[in-house]
Amino acid sequence: MLDLAKLARQMPDMGQEIQKEALKSSQRLEKAIQLLAIVEKDQDTFIKAQKEWSDRLLFTAATPQESITKKVKIPIAPNNHSVFSADGSQIAPSHHEIAYCYLINIGRIMLHYGQNLHPLLDTLPEIYYKSEDLYASRKWGIRTEEWMSYRRTVAEAEVLAEMACTWVNPPGAHFDTPNLAMMDGSLVYWFLETLPVEAREEILNPILKAWESLRQTKIPFVGYVSASRSTSAINFLRFPLCPYDNPNCMAFCGEEVDKTPCQKVEPLRDVNLWTHLLQRGERSAIFRSNSRILDLYGEENHIYFCYLHVGTEIARVEFPQWVAENESLLNQSLSITLAQVDKGFGYPVALAEAHNLAVIKGSDRTRFFALLEEQMIKAGIKNVGVSYKEARKRGSIA
Repeated sequence: MLDLAKLARQMPDMGQEIQKEALKSSQRLEKAIQLLAIVEKDQDTFIKAQKEWSDRLLFTAATPQESITKKVKIPIAPNNHSVFSADGSQIAPSHHEIAYCYLINIGRIMLHYGQNLHPLLDTLPEIYYKSEDLYASRKWGIRTEEWMSYRRTVAEAEVLAEMACTWVNPPGAHFDTPNLAMMDGSLVYWFLETLPVEAREEILNPILKAWESLRQTKIPFVGYVSASRSTSAINFLRFPLCPYDNPNCMAFCGEEVDKTPCQKVEPLRDVNLWTHLLQRGERSAIFRSNSRILDLYGEENHIYFCYLHVGTEIARVEFPQWVAENESLLNQSLSITLAQVDKGFGYPVALAEAHNLAVIKGSDRTRFFALLEEQMIKAGIKNVGVSYKEARKRGSIA
């Protein structure tokens, strides 16, 4: 139980610290706006320097594909369009439960606008209990709980692609209504960098296969990142601040990783800057992400992004290269994204509903283990029950 009286005595100091940080943030923002003007005048030179010295930089900066200050008004979404989304949740394995297993539940959504068609809202649960599901990842030193979350990412991509492609391109039919597949969060899976090669391939390959089916069916897809903490676009502003003739971080700043001469606007985030640059319904310039893991994605699936003023916030919208290079598909994707945010009162309705379908509530968890317990008893297993620790926690007398 929280002692609110003790917490209240700490609040004034916290408020003063927040006020100081707000002033510093305002100063960083002003500096960033000045740097934008400098970069805009000589952008090609900085892009050339980034490309030439990329292997000797101590930071990762996204590369602008257009004038870095460019703003584009997104057209209104067509009246007739379809949206697809999938999201997942899980019950993690625990040695304190009646059985060591885990469950992944994928919620899938298909919404049609202006077409007089019924939506699809359902879930696809799957329980994992076999030895290969529970212990195969340990040969790579990966805990089962971690592996479960990676498998959930794969399942979300596969379910989304299967649903969208089956609807858009059924046998013997032709479907030309504008559409969009939406995913919650970033399309850049940084966690893959730490995985052994075999484990990485087992996760990434089916995801890329699902994405390829979307590309072949010409269904654009985006990753919608709300409240993004990324600084990859702002990091490009570090190039004009470099005091050396060449931005060779390894040679000049190798011993000062946490305090280099070009760190003048940290920890300002991309969204803080573009909040002051974009009007509602406008997007920023398109950037190419340079995260190392993207080298494994293939050129067609290399991730690009832009910042989009959706009214309630500045969202980071990510998409593959083949969408970025097709102006019609890009506008279609962003216009439908804006429409989804409007319909969802600040957040894409398809993403919100897919999440709500997927989430496993406490009552769902209880019923799941009750059903499992019933099956174990029928199978003749004796002494079915949770550990003493778990039983004690559930029956506290405090």
